[in-house]
Amino acid sequence: MRATVNPYLFAGGLVWSRLRWDLDYRSWVSRSRLRRLRDVHRGRKAVIVCNGPSLMQTDWPLLDGVYSFGLNKINLLFEQNTYRPSCVVAVNPFVLEQNSNFFNSTEIPLYLDHYAAKAEISLRENVVMLHSTGVNKFARDCSVSLYQGGTVTFVAMQLAFHMGFSEVALIGCDHSFSTPGPANLVALRKGPDRDHFHPDYFPEGTSWHLPDIDLSEASYRLAKSAFAAQGRRIVNATEGGMLEVFPRMSLAQFVRGQ
Repeated sequence: MRATVNPYLFAGGLVWSRLRWDLDYRSWVSRSRLRRLRDVHRGRKAVIVCNGPSLMQTDWPLLDGVYSFGLNKINLLFEQNTYRPSCVVAVNPFVLEQNSNFFNSTEIPLYLDHYAAKAEISLRENVVMLHSTGVNKFARDCSVSLYQGGTVTFVAMQLAFHMGFSEVALIGCDHSFSTPGPANLVALRKGPDRDHFHPDYFPEGTSWHLPDIDLSEASYRLAKSAFAAQGRRIVNATEGGMLEVFPRMSLAQFVRGQ
């Protein structure tokens, strides 16, 4: 590990990552699709469906007719529920690898980190591959790069802004985890998964990254400011949970405009 911080190396790494992706035909196709999506939902409402245990308390019929962003392994919900998201967003490499069968077979629109190519997920008509960068910034236009900010929820917020949604609600964003350990550590799941809505979300013996709560919260504050600067807003409609960055509102109030 280097003892010094060299900004030239950091900048060079960002440029090389961007150029390497720009030379891939999947980049051209994905950027074109993202440009066409800019502001197509201007003024509408959307719900970001996160993956915390509280998600199981959702009154699902409330989402009928509402655009929703499902995250990561939301498809585990499909066996017991008729709910289907308008699209699915996933950026974590373990999630992309472990859920590749679903991503390669579904017709639901997908927004996936470009690591999906390494995970052997094919670029089809319903797939957009995203380029992630280490620049700590909220991307109002996602067609070039975006910042993951420690959580796929932040990526979904940037996509929602890009598409023009004026009001966004979070559900299932518990913002707390029972598994101890340092942020971003690669851990092996032991026993049933109690940190997500399904006990097999990360099945026993599979790898996952321990969450970075502080980074996630800092990213949420970036999103809150970006939305507010244009007269838009994000609210937290999660049942319980520990996230207090956004104002609280029930899902029913959000959907019905109360």
